[in-house]
Amino acid sequence: MTKNHLRIGLVQMRCQKNPADNLKKALSQVRIAARKGAQIVCLQELFNTPYFCQGQKTEHFDLAETIPGPVTDALANLARKEKVALIAPLFEKYRKGVYYNSAAVIDSNGELIGKYRKMHIPDDPGFNEKFYFSPGDLGFKTFKIKSVKISVLICWDQWFPEAARMAALDGADILFYPTAIGWKPNKPKETEAYHSAWETIQRSHAIANGVFVAATNRVGQEGALRFWGQSFVADPFGAVLYRASEKDEEIVIADCDLAKVEQTRREWPFFRDRRMDAYQAISSRSVEKKN
Repeated sequence: MTKNHLRIGLVQMRCQKNPADNLKKALSQVRIAARKGAQIVCLQELFNTPYFCQGQKTEHFDLAETIPGPVTDALANLARKEKVALIAPLFEKYRKGVYYNSAAVIDSNGELIGKYRKMHIPDDPGFNEKFYFSPGDLGFKTFKIKSVKISVLICWDQWFPEAARMAALDGADILFYPTAIGWKPNKPKETEAYHSAWETIQRSHAIANGVFVAATNRVGQEGALRFWGQSFVADPFGAVLYRASEKDEEIVIADCDLAKVEQTRREWPFFRDRRMDAYQAISSRSVEKKN
């Protein structure tokens, strides 16, 4: 890879009930991605556990662990051996009774350089995340890896343009969206529209901010949900560079020409033409118009 090119990998996989089995599979997939030249590899949301948020059971809190902890230690060892940076989304235990949906960011030397905590927490049928996760308290962050700035935003975060814009304003060239999203098999027409909206909103973040977007999703059936996979990478104008299968486990490898970030922003200067003086109401729940 040249200075302006970065090869990234996304691991799309099925998850089992046993976290140790999921970790073992993820380590194997990361190793393959690294040997295909990936310099940064992103795992899916809550990669080492089943998607337990379909119901509300207090015993699921036992799946959480600290960051750093045994899982991040194992990943750091692999990162060091394979010289690959990793994004590892985990169920984080912060202290007694306080848990987060987080992502650890590990550099290619095995150093844990930081973590992101999911800011937007959904509470929908089949996605009972407010029962388990506190809202993130670290803000929207960027991390410098291999001379490129990246940002990590998790699943429900991907629907909010404010999150993508905040990350881009902090210098992110690539937005990684680890995800656990799917459909209920008995509602195929309704959920096909959901999938289209899911991809469209993320490609729009790429366009509006002139950044690469990389979304990695789970695949397979878990309880009442069938995760729709279709992990993808989009360039700064929203063109899809690669889209994974709907049903199969897959390692996505994509080359990102980082020069396109600057090129796109020159041709489509949205950042130049922003009207910060007129956006004050964006921090309110609604705007009350005065006559």
